[in-house]
Amino acid sequence: MKVKNILKIFLFILILPSMINSSQRSKKQIPHAEWSRNLSIYEVNVRQFTKDGTFKAFIPHLNRLKEMNVGILWFMPINPIGEKNRKGSLGSYYSIKNYKEINPEFGTLEDFKEVVKQAHKNGMYVIIDWVANHTSWDNVWTKTNPEFYKKDKKGSFVSPFDWSDVIALNYKNKKLWRAMLDAMLYWIEEADIDGFRCDVAAMVPIDFWKWAVPILNQKKKIFMLAEADEPELHQVFDMTYNWQLKDLFVATYKKEKSAKDFYELIKKEKEEYPKDAYRMNFTSNHDENTWHGTDKERFGEAREMFAVLTTLIPGMPLVYSGEEACLDKRLKFFEKDTINWKECKMKEIYSTLFKLKKENSALWNGNFGGKFLPLNVKNENVFAFMRQKDDHQVIAVFNISEKENNIEINSKRINGNYTDLFEKKKKLFEHKLNLSLKGWEYKVFYK
Repeated sequence: MKVKNILKIFLFILILPSMINSSQRSKKQIPHAEWSRNLSIYEVNVRQFTKDGTFKAFIPHLNRLKEMNVGILWFMPINPIGEKNRKGSLGSYYSIKNYKEINPEFGTLEDFKEVVKQAHKNGMYVIIDWVANHTSWDNVWTKTNPEFYKKDKKGSFVSPFDWSDVIALNYKNKKLWRAMLDAMLYWIEEADIDGFRCDVAAMVPIDFWKWAVPILNQKKKIFMLAEADEPELHQVFDMTYNWQLKDLFVATYKKEKSAKDFYELIKKEKEEYPKDAYRMNFTSNHDENTWHGTDKERFGEAREMFAVLTTLIPGMPLVYSGEEACLDKRLKFFEKDTINWKECKMKEIYSTLFKLKKENSALWNGNFGGKFLPLNVKNENVFAFMRQKDDHQVIAVFNISEKENNIEINSKRINGNYTDLFEKKKKLFEHKLNLSLKGWEYKVFYK
């Protein structure tokens, strides 16, 4: 054997333990707050939610959201928006001028504290959007701590990518770490919030999150949502974005994917993510709606089916402001553009699904929930599965095509008395299930 090859083997043996440890670290999952086990999440766009666009005007909607069985309220950034290099007349929510103040557009600190108080009284939890990667050009730190920022060779502040209304923070400066943690602690202590949705979380060094999150949890057991999909972030975050599922929805509606791709995605998630990782399932959010289109634009007649699916596969379902009212316009991002609230069947659908999620442990989040068990249909247009935890079971069958499909499922797992979730009728299955589903139609049974 050549000396060169012996050296390669020797070096491989030396680094192997670190490779194994790195793999194990990426599979390690932060313990979740017990209260998060069976909840859904709802994104609140305060500016567009009401005509006034204020916290006070939002409070009356809490009763409706409680009736929908919403569990976690995620508020888009509540901080003041920068004026220098602002986009549009109102600016981007994600251009933060001061981390410890309230956007006067929305009201006062007392108004926000009242929102949190009333949400808690209604059995809901509150997390706020946190922008740790960048600030506005006129953030207070640009004057008090200019060393907190990245700079070019000329010593000027720099924008990340082409985001011209913001400037990038420099996490090589450890004083920034303390200042950012201090600002996050402020909202837990002052407003009693329950966690954070962290904007572009993967662009902030994971070592910062590893340092900060345990300290935050000492103050209060919080919920951390990362706007990212890197598996290693689950070392410190409860939940990451399931963009992969959203992309699969888009491709399926375009007839580019079939049922096997759904099974493969869930299998891949099991392999790549920690066993107890929460994945956020969604059809829309503020970015999707504004920049890529409404659910109707992207999914047409399939939008209802995809929304139902987000609740039944492993993960936590998200509803964006107005989806329950069949939001049919792209909300402007830098201007006032109030949601048109109207009656829509999606409100009842979400209410029914989120109630089932709360009560049926087969649908709970992470390891709190049941196994995902594929049901063999032998039809590339049909995605069918069972979720099971102890005596709780949910059967879901989706026709992921525009054509009608006759479906026969034979499985020993399907046995006993079930209830049709939406028709409220009792069904007896004896190892067999026969259905005829129209295009984009679905059926859900539980016991």
